[in-house]
Amino acid sequence: MSEDTSTPVLPEPTDLLDDRERAKLHWRSRRGLLENDLYIENFFALHGASINWRQAQGMTTLMDLADNDLLDLVLARREPEGPLDTEEVREVLGMLRLSGGAARPRA
Repeated sequence: MSEDTSTPVLPEPTDLLDDRERAKLHWRSRRGLLENDLYIENFFALHGASINWRQAQGMTTLMDLADNDLLDLVLARREPEGPLDTEEVREVLGMLRLSGGAARPRA
């Protein structure tokens, strides 16, 4: 009996998410606070098709925050600090801020 010793192929940080992974990220990004949801929905409307693995990691990190902490970051009431202060988080946070909360995104 031979064992499969091949290493799984991991995506590069700049590889785009496939449709399944993008849908999973979008689903996991749903929030309980309407204001956050508006920014997140606009983010996916504008950037959904072009999200790469590095950005997905940044979004996942942001989604681990409590709703009010996330909103403070999105509205620039505060900036990421400590372990949250990564290139990935700052990139996605900038994209979220530019996507606008109440405005409809323009494609």
